[in-house]
Amino acid sequence: MSDGVHADAIEAFGYARMGTIGEAKNIPVERWDFRPDANAKSVSELVRHIIEASLMLIGEAADPEGDFTRRSPAAHVSHHAGDMPEALSSGELLEALESSLETCNERMRDLGEDHWSGDIKRFDGETWKRVTYLFYAGAHEYYHCGQLATYARSMGLVPALTQQIHGDDAS
Repeated sequence: MSDGVHADAIEAFGYARMGTIGEAKNIPVERWDFRPDANAKSVSELVRHIIEASLMLIGEAADPEGDFTRRSPAAHVSHHAGDMPEALSSGELLEALESSLETCNERMRDLGEDHWSGDIKRFDGETWKRVTYLFYAGAHEYYHCGQLATYARSMGLVPALTQQIHGDDAS
């Protein structure tokens, strides 16, 4: 039984992040410089973006004064994830991907249903419920998890979820 919509959002985000971690771990760290196109992010750059974006989206939604119009997206990332060193190895990025899940969970759990049912301005000035940003963070996570799976296929690897579902028959 659910403890409320925000508890459901926490669970959904955690499930999405575990999928992202699985897909990231599936790509050998020595291949994290791979990019499918010269204009695309590398695996390392994509993982860093996933970490920063989730910390920003959940951090701003958790802030009682939160308002996505009060700063530029880059300034929001700097505010909520600015303590990440600029240069991180693939192993350090993987560790940060895992540890940022707990950071996000703490930010989401620390506040109750009343906070999460409140309004917050989106980047475009329209309004959402704060809890919607938790689900949006999960959707953002799945989007990039799919990119990691596609990167894996481009490298000749079988995506982690495919392996999980099909076991030894995965291809």
